[in-house]
Amino acid sequence: MPVLRMFAPLFAVALVIANPVRAQDAADGKHLFQTYCSVCHTDKPGRNFVGPSLFGVINRPAGEAPGFHYSTANRQSGLTWDPTTLDRYLTAPRKLVPGTLMTFPGLPDPAKRADVIAYLKTLR
Repeated sequence: MPVLRMFAPLFAVALVIANPVRAQDAADGKHLFQTYCSVCHTDKPGRNFVGPSLFGVINRPAGEAPGFHYSTANRQSGLTWDPTTLDRYLTAPRKLVPGTLMTFPGLPDPAKRADVIAYLKTLR
């Protein structure tokens, strides 16, 4: 056991080298948005489709896009769409907000979620 403790810092360094942090890419996020999100959502202000406009979604309280009729689950979720919450939601929407009407099953790849969120940050 003492030998393992002695090499623990080297294992940590090896993990960092093996799993470098990838920068978020808003351009890739726009492509992912067009592929996965634009079926139901728009990135244009004031235009809702099956889902609400995602223009200005960052730091917007859930259930508050003007002119969109939300599910009770979203309106009463108490969530604010900050990047951390969006990441959790995009992982598994129905797990974070049981009763949501959003049918999207989730985006399991954390890098893709980060890219989508980076794109959403540009929509102001």
